[in-house]
Amino acid sequence: MLIWDGGRRSALTWGKTVAFGVAEGGARTCVGARGTMCPLAARVSARSTGPRCEECARLDRAHSVAADTLADDPRPYRVYLAWFGPGMTKVGITAERRGSARLLEQGAVCFSWLGTGPLMAARRAEELLRAALRVPDRVPYAAKRAARAVLPATGEERAAGIAGLHARALALTGWPESLDPAPFRPVDHVEAFGLAEAPAPVGVVGELAAGGAVSGELVAAAGPDLHLATDRGVLVLDTRLLPGWDLVPAGGRRVEVPVRALKERPTGQDGLF
Repeated sequence: MLIWDGGRRSALTWGKTVAFGVAEGGARTCVGARGTMCPLAARVSARSTGPRCEECARLDRAHSVAADTLADDPRPYRVYLAWFGPGMTKVGITAERRGSARLLEQGAVCFSWLGTGPLMAARRAEELLRAALRVPDRVPYAAKRAARAVLPATGEERAAGIAGLHARALALTGWPESLDPAPFRPVDHVEAFGLAEAPAPVGVVGELAAGGAVSGELVAAAGPDLHLATDRGVLVLDTRLLPGWDLVPAGGRRVEVPVRALKERPTGQDGLF
């Protein structure tokens, strides 16, 4: 689902044409934070996946779980292991009430829960895995895209990417007592993302530009990335590049914005980064 300025929504289904242009003579401006417009209407880099200026980004993050400002949150949280492709695994936490939404948003190809409990216990487990097993809590999107191009063919092979790590994680000394461990039950998103039948992408939209346009048929989607069949082949469009631009209707199957090659195939994971 794409949500445009003004609240208009566009349902995304396989084969649907995604098309828009960027208004002539415009510039990308900060979208503000927490429902408040940016007081400076500050300009934002066209290449940035963050649509906010530094001040608004700081305000938006001020009350987030990631910023550790909600230590007294009484709601239960879950710790998870997410797998994005060969050599690409991360640990993270999400509110139990959100279910698997966070994993879908991140483009996790396969995941399994590790445990459920209070926020700070989940945080301690996350830090334990990072330190003891050298599992990062972030994987760059460029690496995720490259890993998706070399996915194993079966769900069993994909689940094997985190099976051993899951067992090692639960066996660690220092596991928080208030965190209830979860058995290994892998969830695979290849079908949900449409990756099983989709052609491999040949490039990535690097940025939008005034007067440019993007149009293509949706063949797959993972996290913020839309895989579009265009006149240049299948390209990945990171939808985080859209906010802040004045977008207008467009047609055809054309791409008139900068495009770059996909990152080379990953060979492994270097632990923390």
